[in-house]
Amino acid sequence: MFEVKNFGGKGKNLRNYEVIIGSEEIEKIMEKAESLKGKTIVNVNSTAFGGGVAEILHNLIPLMRSLGIDARWFVIEGTDEFFKVTKTFHNALQGNKELKLTEEMEQLYLEINKRNSENFDPSLYDFVVIHDPQPAPLISFYDKRQPWIWRCHIDLSDPNPEFWGFLRQFVEKYDRYIFHMPEYAQSDLDKDRVIIMPPSIDPLSEKNIELKESEILKILEKFDVDPDRPKITQVARFDPWKGVFDVIEVYRKVKEKIPDVQLLLVSAMAHDDPEGWIYFEKVLRKIGEDYDVKILTNLIGVHAKEVNAFQRASDVVLQMSTREGFGLTVSEAMWKEKPVIGRAVGGIKLQVVDGETGFLIRTVDEAVEKTLYLLKHPEVAKRMGQKAKERVRENFIITKHLERYLDLFTLFI
Repeated sequence: MFEVKNFGGKGKNLRNYEVIIGSEEIEKIMEKAESLKGKTIVNVNSTAFGGGVAEILHNLIPLMRSLGIDARWFVIEGTDEFFKVTKTFHNALQGNKELKLTEEMEQLYLEINKRNSENFDPSLYDFVVIHDPQPAPLISFYDKRQPWIWRCHIDLSDPNPEFWGFLRQFVEKYDRYIFHMPEYAQSDLDKDRVIIMPPSIDPLSEKNIELKESEILKILEKFDVDPDRPKITQVARFDPWKGVFDVIEVYRKVKEKIPDVQLLLVSAMAHDDPEGWIYFEKVLRKIGEDYDVKILTNLIGVHAKEVNAFQRASDVVLQMSTREGFGLTVSEAMWKEKPVIGRAVGGIKLQVVDGETGFLIRTVDEAVEKTLYLLKHPEVAKRMGQKAKERVRENFIITKHLERYLDLFTLFI
């Protein structure tokens, strides 16, 4: 296990957000933080980059520190085989009922967590926050002396019962369990310990700050994206749940009506997701030699600023996931005043107000219809985008997330 010390959001200060949420909200949050000054909070997850959890922690921890809270972040280490097992857990917990849990998988899962527990001392901290299934068993290897909180970032609405039954024995030891939405909280958990807390985006991070038009054009040019032709974009991992093949099908059907449309598939390859490489190769084979489809990843220099530019340059943003714990990329696009067309699943339903800030769809054909509509009616897309930004401002930005955490920690003071 190693500690993350280099943060993308280093130097953050709550006062920086006054122009976004107003001085009254800032004062309220600072007042809530008073009783937590000097307290130590440690977060543990499975990767320092790639995916929403790492992104949130990179921005949230410096903000907590600016309020006098000693927030830390550790990442567990494991073998490739371990991360294959935990990805199987992820897929099973998100609803794949065909997967089977073997004794070998259980043993490896516990053994790697035991190894990580040997170089991590939770007694040094006032609060321990464990993120997702990968490090969930850590709680079993200590005499618990402080509140432990388990945060689930995945869609747990209909899990494989075998995998959930195994994981539950660890989860139920925690003092609180955080889920993004009420339907993710399993009925066999103590309801009094359930906390509902959606995640957030940081409007002042490199991925979300305003960009000059010249900066956007420069990035588009670098990656051979035509700024003058319509662009459909999905930002998501190469993952069986993200609906990437459906995105390609939507694009191809739209292209029959609007031949000059481009598709931007923007992604990050994370080290704790070996399955991502398999889907990456499948996507490459699927698109073949269609040069109007751009595969834009960190492998070729696409990082936060580039993602920002691609979202801002897009005409329509898709999120065709079949399961989605939340989908931070939805709020990111909405913050940039882009209407999002997303499947009516999981956290997408929480973010997109159908017909107001975007469209909720269920099928590829519905997505095609709404994409064509927005491309042909840019004035409607603009109005929807403006409403989308306000929805994010009110519900899904980092200051609201910070406040919810402060409320939770204060319960134990």
